[in-house]
Amino acid sequence: MKKILLLCNFLFAGFWLRAQTLPWSQRIANTAIHLWKDSLPGTNWSYDQGIVLQGLQSVWQQSAKGEYFSYIQKSMDRYVGTDGTICTYKANDYTLDNILSGRSLLFLQQVLGTEKYYKAAYLLRKQISEQPKTPEGGFWHKKRYPNQMWLDGLYMAEPFYAEYASVYHEYADFDQIADQFILMEKYARDNKTGLLYHAWDQSKKERWANPQTGLSASLWARADGWYAMALVDVLPYFPVDHPKRVALVAILNRLAVAIQSSQDKDSGLWYQVLDKGSKNGNYLEASASCMFVYTLAKGVREGYLPRKYLPVAQKAYDGIIKNFIETDAAGQVNLKGTAGAVGLGGEPYRDGSYEYYTGVKTVTNETKGVGAFMLASVEMERLINLNLGKGKTVLLDSYFNNEYHKDITGKSIPFHYKWEEQDNNGFSFLGQVFNNYELYTKTLNEAPDAENLKKAVAYIIVDPDIPKENPDAKYIEEPHIRAIGNWVKNGGILLVLNNDTGNAEFVHLNKLMAKFGISFNQNSVNKVVGRNFEQGAINIQQDNAIFKTARKVYIKELSTLQLSNPAVAQLTNGKDIIAATAKYGKGTVFAVGDPWFYNEYTDGRKLPPEYDNFKAANDLVIWLVKQIPQSKK
Repeated sequence: MKKILLLCNFLFAGFWLRAQTLPWSQRIANTAIHLWKDSLPGTNWSYDQGIVLQGLQSVWQQSAKGEYFSYIQKSMDRYVGTDGTICTYKANDYTLDNILSGRSLLFLQQVLGTEKYYKAAYLLRKQISEQPKTPEGGFWHKKRYPNQMWLDGLYMAEPFYAEYASVYHEYADFDQIADQFILMEKYARDNKTGLLYHAWDQSKKERWANPQTGLSASLWARADGWYAMALVDVLPYFPVDHPKRVALVAILNRLAVAIQSSQDKDSGLWYQVLDKGSKNGNYLEASASCMFVYTLAKGVREGYLPRKYLPVAQKAYDGIIKNFIETDAAGQVNLKGTAGAVGLGGEPYRDGSYEYYTGVKTVTNETKGVGAFMLASVEMERLINLNLGKGKTVLLDSYFNNEYHKDITGKSIPFHYKWEEQDNNGFSFLGQVFNNYELYTKTLNEAPDAENLKKAVAYIIVDPDIPKENPDAKYIEEPHIRAIGNWVKNGGILLVLNNDTGNAEFVHLNKLMAKFGISFNQNSVNKVVGRNFEQGAINIQQDNAIFKTARKVYIKELSTLQLSNPAVAQLTNGKDIIAATAKYGKGTVFAVGDPWFYNEYTDGRKLPPEYDNFKAANDLVIWLVKQIPQSKK
């Protein structure tokens, strides 16, 4: 028995030590899926699960650990029937709170392509169409709260609405989406602090409403946090040429000034009532502090806010870790200090006074705090290497690889190895890795030439088309070869991710690659039967020049390489050359005979955990950054 106890203690200690090496985002994500093993507490479709699932989605996209995706899917499948109905959801309640979890439906539909998630999301979109509105078009927060707009509602509904409009081609909706933010700032902004009041009653009849302004009485921190997060979550979906996009960026920048001004100078955190500081009864609050960190960090990373807000976010994040994070005896990370449920009106009546907000007790591991802390942590982790890429552009070819298919709406769209694709065929995970190093990912839909290539530090050609994939296949011709060759010679970085024979074009591609001493063999190696992953396994030596952390990767059905000067083998498997590089003038070329870094083998859902394909993608991007000539950094 003593030996067994010693062994158990040893194993537990080992687990605890491994847990401490994980980033905070994963440590709190592990807490969430441990605390709420079968989805969140309670039986109703709610926004509490929505914010936690948004956090877990963010952690999955940053870590490529499949257990987080599985949890999201399991949580949604608990509610969504095969016909797309949503258990416990009541459309006729017309509460914006019910919309938030729909973001997980959109996410699952894009990753899995499953129709039931689209049907369920459509129910929520239909609710938005029928949602009661103020005379100027502002959504009531709930049907039972007539004429009231709450800041909370912007986060509950608008990011879902914007993503739905973008993914399913309903672009006319962006006018209405923008108007929700514009109306709330117009009516709820406090001119003295720049912050926004929790809610506004257009009728000015509600008991909590100021009879002159219709505003609630206090500047509640989490309300401003919801509104701020909604802005940075909506903007990535907004068409860059939309006339109201500028207005949203301006609103965000005004709010960022107010957020910074109300930050507690000592702790770096924010109080429950933002403008009352350390007044008796007021307290530093975790969820709002996390929301503001997320907003500022993401706003800077996406280019909406200036970099001067990074120290603000960092000080706040350090304050969150110091004041609100604790690790218990079992090694579990817990988040303290989140205000419990808060609202206005109802029964018993919530009057929105200072005493009401400060009287709300804090809760450990409250859903809104846990979800916001995951989101904030991922954003802070994404900033670690942000300066390395210096905001340069990585272009992905969509001219030589230009396949189309019909999406779930019936619209014909580009697919197969695209940045925006979240399913198995896409490069969304590779794109996020590039973005983490401040390399902006864009698509080149035209033939490469001197003019469009000069805008990029890297150009990626993937799986050039053959007629069976694209009857209008475009081939790499001599003008393209000259343009690409000259661009590489002047310092460009060319990544060529080919495919095996029968699935890609070789003859014209090899004319380009001959410039760099590389030729793709028209073969197919590493055949894999079913899920016998070992047939596609390749081990990487520790001294590899590119893959510094990946030790075992999976590549199936690829074409091997033949090399001549100046090419150098970088990854081999027995006698087969798998990947190679070449220096050409000031530039660099990397080649491998498989798309390799696409989602199916980087997102953690399919491969066993011993395979390091996601690490290999990170290694490649780190190597690429180092190849950028100093004059271009």
